[in-house]
Amino acid sequence: MRKLLVSFKILKEEFSTAPILSHSNPSLPHIVETDASNYALSAVLSQVNYSGKNHIAFDSFKLLPAELDYEIHDKELLGMVWALKRWRAFLHSLSNSFEVLAEHSFLQYFVPSKVLTCCQARWAELLSEFNFTITYCQGRLATLPDSLSRRENVYPERGVDFISRNPQNLHQVIKQDTQKYVWKDTYYKEILKQLARGESATDYSIEPQAKLLLFKDRVVIPRNEEIQLNILQKCHDSPLAGHPGQEKILKLIKRDVYWAGMKQLIKDYVSSSQQVSRNKNINHKKFGVLKPLKTPSRP
Repeated sequence: MRKLLVSFKILKEEFSTAPILSHSNPSLPHIVETDASNYALSAVLSQVNYSGKNHIAFDSFKLLPAELDYEIHDKELLGMVWALKRWRAFLHSLSNSFEVLAEHSFLQYFVPSKVLTCCQARWAELLSEFNFTITYCQGRLATLPDSLSRRENVYPERGVDFISRNPQNLHQVIKQDTQKYVWKDTYYKEILKQLARGESATDYSIEPQAKLLLFKDRVVIPRNEEIQLNILQKCHDSPLAGHPGQEKILKLIKRDVYWAGMKQLIKDYVSSSQQVSRNKNINHKKFGVLKPLKTPSRP
């Protein structure tokens, strides 16, 4: 046991000292890489010198309950704001502007935007304190912040959290049906084999506990209409679900599961559902009786 503790301490020292971590030099160009997943934010602070890119700090932050419902572009924006606040002392002391690498091109156009929500306006005011430029970076190149925002201890169940947030317990439905139909879906099967060989598949990964295929942290449903309709029925027709409309049910489901053609299938399902018309609330005043106008007696 003593040898294990000594080895662990050595590893900690190696992973927290140069050349892995360096002291910030205000005269050198600095780079901030950010990322946001469904549950967490992450950021990496680096500087560039003659030997290449040296890392200064790594950090991640689990989203608060209210922040979990943010749209993805707001989560990415929040990640940038959080990172700049976190390393304000480093970034304010720089001689020149620094660069922010973001996975969403939307962030490039946020600063000059004139139409902002109240929350975005507050963030814009805070960002105005810093001298920086935003550069779009493809997701496959941003491996460092990606790994920090998708740590297992942030949300152990990862994409399978769809089960716990839904009015019906879909854990067995998703797991059993996916295992039943997975080998009938050639595309699904090919991605699994590709990952099993250790090859990279853009935005795809395997959930280690349930052994489900994930696409951007969402459970991938095989291309089988039976299992897809089963999920729709439990999410839409359940009395506890409240029979949400097309946009709401799409937003609810696509947070945690994914399949090709999801939007069109949901649109067709909701449109053809007879329960929608029976349970739809009337939010306007009762229409008046239709009567013809009186014939005018003068111009």
